[in-house]
Amino acid sequence: MSLPLIVANGTPAEIGASYGSQAATLIAGNLEDYRAKFRNLAGLDSAEVTRAGEEFRETTRKFVPRTAETLDAIADAAGIAVGDIYALNARTELMLEGNKVTECTGLAVLPEHTASGHTLLGQNWDWYPTQAPYTILLATQDERGHEILTLAEAGMLAKAGLNSAGVGVCVNLLGSDRDTRSGGVPYHVLIRALLDRPEGISAALTVTALPRSVSINMLIATGGPHGGTALDLELAPGAVGRLYPRDGLLSHANHFSADLPLRDRVVTDYGGSTLFREFRVRQVTADAAADRSVSEKDLVTAFTDHVGFPHSVCRHVNPSDPEELHSLTASSVVMDLDERRLMITDGPPCEREYRTYSLDGIFRPEFVTKP
Repeated sequence: MSLPLIVANGTPAEIGASYGSQAATLIAGNLEDYRAKFRNLAGLDSAEVTRAGEEFRETTRKFVPRTAETLDAIADAAGIAVGDIYALNARTELMLEGNKVTECTGLAVLPEHTASGHTLLGQNWDWYPTQAPYTILLATQDERGHEILTLAEAGMLAKAGLNSAGVGVCVNLLGSDRDTRSGGVPYHVLIRALLDRPEGISAALTVTALPRSVSINMLIATGGPHGGTALDLELAPGAVGRLYPRDGLLSHANHFSADLPLRDRVVTDYGGSTLFREFRVRQVTADAAADRSVSEKDLVTAFTDHVGFPHSVCRHVNPSDPEELHSLTASSVVMDLDERRLMITDGPPCEREYRTYSLDGIFRPEFVTKP
């Protein structure tokens, strides 16, 4: 199977209108799925969710107005309340008190350690199995000519993805004692804000200046004619940690590694496989990195690893876990940032084939739906 591909172009509002009309049914289904999670995990009813979303709309309009234009248009075209669209993009904040699913593993490889001389980046995105019907691949081309290709949940604007400036990002959920439910720019809006900068990686890193109410990890890399690089940003409310590659590799899971003045809630409250997954993907790719021969196949090998199964890099539902802890690798992403190419699976990569998409071909007229 392959993920639904949503392609839209134009101004931010035109992109939102096209996206909302194409994915209206998926967005409605995703909203219902999250309403159940908000209710069961966070004790929020539908009216409270909508009101919270409206508050996040205000912070988004203030700090990331282009994204707000897109989200407003998505809501209008999909026929749902505007607060609910912002609630979807703030689902991490709204599930803060009840969510215990924290798996995701990312890896970046510097170009001087790859067989192609290109910067490689990828991750496994692990989440609830109920999300599967509402996961999409979103491609946008705006009025500036800037293009973005990203994994997303229906109604959201970004997750792991890349842009035409050669910048890519992968993300991991973090948890700290600084986190609160409201007051910042939504988690998934932060990701979109990073990808929405056509000027390249330096401009993208200004995302650290945006206010946030929950912790997020961003593994960021770039390729291109001037060479490639990678860094990791551990973003907590009011604090930023920075990590850099070692021996050509940079990996991250769901715990803080930088020395920040906070309590790591994932480690202290839950523990688990995050304590080895970050190292494990380095371990699997270390020999190829030392030989300067890492390929996309090596990243696939790392992301299909089952040490610690079922709580492994390649994650599977453990029937003995309570239902609220059921999770699996919903999608695996591998990117070549020089080629602007993205490989992606619909489900665990040990069970599903990667499909390949390239920004060079995805905006041919037959793919683009006008608003």
